Amino acid sequence: MLPSANSTCSPAIKYVRTELQFSLRYREHMACTQKDFVQRASRKSSPLRLHWRFVAVLFALALLAWGTAQQAPTPILERIEADGTLRVCIWPDYFSMSWRNPRTGELEGIDIDMAYALAERLGADVTFIDSSFAQLIDNMEARTCDIAMHGVGIREARRPHMAFSDPYVASDIYAVAEASNDGINDWSDIDVPGNVVVVQRGTLMELEFQDRLEEATLLVVDEFLAREQAVQSGRGDVFLTDYPYALRMERLNAWAKIIEPETAIAITPYAYAVPLGDSAWLKEVNAFLADVRADGRLEAAAERHGLLPIFIRE
Repeated sequence: MLPSANSTCSPAIKYVRTELQFSLRYREHMACTQKDFVQRASRKSSPLRLHWRFVAVLFALALLAWGTAQQAPTPILERIEADGTLRVCIWPDYFSMSWRNPRTGELEGIDIDMAYALAERLGADVTFIDSSFAQLIDNMEARTCDIAMHGVGIREARRPHMAFSDPYVASDIYAVAEASNDGINDWSDIDVPGNVVVVQRGTLMELEFQDRLEEATLLVVDEFLAREQAVQSGRGDVFLTDYPYALRMERLNAWAKIIEPETAIAITPYAYAVPLGDSAWLKEVNAFLADVRADGRLEAAAERHGLLPIFIRE
C-alpha cells in the first residue's frame, strides 16, 4: 500500500540497517497510511453515511420526547381519583381561615370547611399539610399539595409560581391598638406626631406605609408576633395587619381593639392557589367555588367564622 500524493506519511522506507529497524519503520508507515486513508474517506458523505446520521437524529429526538413525557406530572384530578386523597396546604396560625385551635387541637376556619366540602365533591379524604406563606411558592412548585387553602392573597409577584382560583374574600389593611389607648379610636388618630406604627418586614403593610405616613414613625419588625409584642410593651401604638388576624387579636385578647380604615387603602382579594400547568384542576376548583357560592354554603361559612365584612358577594 503506497501513500497518496496528499498523504502526510513518509513516502518510503529507506536506509534501514537492521531487520529490527525495518520492522519498526514499516509498522509506523502502515499505521500512518491507514490513518490517512480513514481521514480522507470520512470527508466523503456517502448516502449510507447520511442515512445513519438521519437515523441517529430521529433516535435522539425520540429519546428527548420520551424523557419529557416521563417528567410530566400526573394531572391532579387523576392523582386524587387514584389515591382517594386531597392534599391541602394550610397555615395553622391563620385565625378564621385555617386556624388550629390551641385549646382543642382542631382545625377551624372558612378554608377548613371548604376543604372538607371540596373533598366530599371529589369523593376523597383530606390530608392537611402545615405550611405558611414563606413556604407557599416552594410547595406549589414542588406540588407538595394539590391546593393551598389559607387565604392566599392574589399578587402579581406570585403568578409566575402558581395559579389562582376566583377570589372569595377581600381584605384591606387594619390596625390593632390597645383597648386602653384612648388616644387612638379612629383611623385619623394614627398618623399623628409621636405615634409609632408597627409592620412586619416584607409584607404588603410595609410596602404601603413606608411612604404613606406623614407624622407617625414606622417601626419594621422581622417576626409577626413581634408586632403585637411591640404594642403591648409600649414601643408601638398600633400594628398593621389584615382583617382575619385583626379579628383574632380582638376576639382572643382583651387588651386589643380593631381600628378600621375610613377609606380603602390596599384591598387584596384572597383565593385558593394551585400548581401551574393543570387547567383542568383549576377549572374544577372554580366550579366548586361557584357551586358553594350559589347554594349558600360559602357565605354561611364566612358568617360562621366572622368574615362577612370581607366576604365577596356577587
